[in-house]
Amino acid sequence: PDARLPHPSDSSFEKTGQLRMKIVVLVKYVPEPTATWKFAPDLTVDRAGVEGRLSELDEYAVEQATRLAESGAADEVVFLTVGPAKATEGLRKALAIGGTSAVHVVDDAIHGSCALGTSLVLAKALEKIGYDLVLTGMASTDAELSVVPSMVADRLGINQATFAGELSVDGGTVTIRRDTDVASERVSAALPAIVSVTDQTGEARYPAFKAIMGAKKKPITTWSLADLGVDASAVGLGAASVRTVDVAPTPARAAGTIVTDDGEGAAQLAGFLSDRGFI
Repeated sequence: PDARLPHPSDSSFEKTGQLRMKIVVLVKYVPEPTATWKFAPDLTVDRAGVEGRLSELDEYAVEQATRLAESGAADEVVFLTVGPAKATEGLRKALAIGGTSAVHVVDDAIHGSCALGTSLVLAKALEKIGYDLVLTGMASTDAELSVVPSMVADRLGINQATFAGELSVDGGTVTIRRDTDVASERVSAALPAIVSVTDQTGEARYPAFKAIMGAKKKPITTWSLADLGVDASAVGLGAASVRTVDVAPTPARAAGTIVTDDGEGAAQLAGFLSDRGFI
């Protein structure tokens, strides 16, 4: 019931005919892309050994939710993340851009979860929070799978629209523009729905100092797996459908071949490419 839109007779339905939505934005705290990543002894990414940040691609979803709230289409924007204790830093960054509150699911048993396990935790958290529209980035900047939005939609049994380059909400319908290699498509879905947005939707604003300080006062609720009714055996490295079995350092880059053009440079270059099957 919490996942359903208000009925027009409810007080939440404005006289203007615009639904006052509850938006939940899924965000992820990821290792800094420019840092040197290492693996822990269990062959998962050593997230504690590297600085992290709010996934840049998720910032576009945060911005879109903030714009919808500013337009009057939504009166509540909640940010949801699953991750270690430091993931709170990512939530604070999102709250500095906009939003009203955040939820952080943190539990040692989640460590090593694959996309399936993560989507289970997110779906259970969304059911508890309640939502009309769920926004996500097009992918995380660490795994880059782009599958979690669809998995969450399937678990919740709600509509989905993916890779939105433009987003609008009219009444109980969300409409996106999706750009493909051959065309731009208009896709509409009835709410409740989940939508992933791309970097074409517009840059996220840079929060001012006042907004950063204000974000520290916005509430962040912490939940464990027990709070969501999720069995620890259903998530984590032991339940993962995909796991790393071996790692090795990237081989050192070999010295290149220098071609001295003494009149035969073109022929030498063609021979070099031909020997390696490029031509």
